[in-house]
Amino acid sequence: MTRPTVRQALSTLANDGYIRKHQGKGSIVHNLSREIGILSVSGTTSAVGDRKLKTEIIVKPVLIPWPDIFMFPLSELEKESGCIYMERLRLLDGVPIFYDISYIANLNLPRITSRQFEDRSLFRILREHYHIEIKGGEQRIKAIPASEKISRFLHLKKGEPVLHLERKLETNNPVLFLYSSIFCNTEKYSIFGRF
Repeated sequence: MTRPTVRQALSTLANDGYIRKHQGKGSIVHNLSREIGILSVSGTTSAVGDRKLKTEIIVKPVLIPWPDIFMFPLSELEKESGCIYMERLRLLDGVPIFYDISYIANLNLPRITSRQFEDRSLFRILREHYHIEIKGGEQRIKAIPASEKISRFLHLKKGEPVLHLERKLETNNPVLFLYSSIFCNTEKYSIFGRF
């Protein structure tokens, strides 16, 4: 193998959390933590890596009007375009970790409602088919008691605490934002982020 290929492979392994690079010592194998780096713009699939992440579709992508009361202010263009709505359940090693409700403005995303999302990354689909890249965003995090619906999906008792993330993600298209309401089961895996 060539040196650039080895460097690229080591860099990928480091980004996925399998190794740590130490100057003067080389690359050291790292035990995978029981943490999920969802507090980033990389998305769940990239944050988890190849750790048996499964995605079940609860509600297939469908075009609906925006909810009357929404977690973030919407532009007039977003309101007029309609909302692509989808619900997914993300499982890691068979354990339900995230119940994810996504909202995307229906702006230049042809045939997105007919795409296959089961066991697929939303961010990757947007990148590969629509050249949409996530650039940053904002999120609110709070602990809430699990409703009956949330507890059923995340295999928790009703009223148990869950983390609720409300996210607004910016893209390379200045008028297109991705919104999500994510409910997190942190019983087995903690949530972390690097800044």
